Amino acid sequence: MLTTLKTAYTDTRASDLAWALGREPLPALAVLDLQLDDAHVQLRLLGASHQVLLEEEHGNCSETVACMPGSSTPLPLGVAKRLGDWEYEFAAHVETLSRGSFAGRAQELLALVAEHPHGLAGTFPGSPHAFTAMLAQRQQGQVRWRTWHAYPQEGRLVATRTRVGVRAAVAV
Repeated sequence: MLTTLKTAYTDTRASDLAWALGREPLPALAVLDLQLDDAHVQLRLLGASHQVLLEEEHGNCSETVACMPGSSTPLPLGVAKRLGDWEYEFAAHVETLSRGSFAGRAQELLALVAEHPHGLAGTFPGSPHAFTAMLAQRQQGQVRWRTWHAYPQEGRLVATRTRVGVRAAVAV
């Protein structure tokens, strides 16, 4: 699903992105609810990037990657945490592209996500290449999602990958 977000484009630097786990749902400009087997996933586009809410029999998980005033947790390159019965893994990568490469990559990602049944993308007014896109799936008993945050004025694309799954039992 592709939508135009009705808000000013204020999230203008890749370095302003922060990461947080466990935040309450924030006001969203677009939402996509998904049922992936026994997991309910809500993809949320915020005025300042994204939030994913996951509910499953083993618990809940809330991931927020956004420009959050007062946040002291910058966007990490990687995180691995235990959340109750779950293992949570997060990775981020910042890519700097030339203007022409950026435009092509932006079009490619928006087309991929817009046509995918588990995808949500929002473009910001003022630039066709300013967007946030999200794609979720269930694979091998785990819920996974990828996100892309585009900053055309910097030529930067921030990509994230998250995996949440039940911790494997340890034989004693």
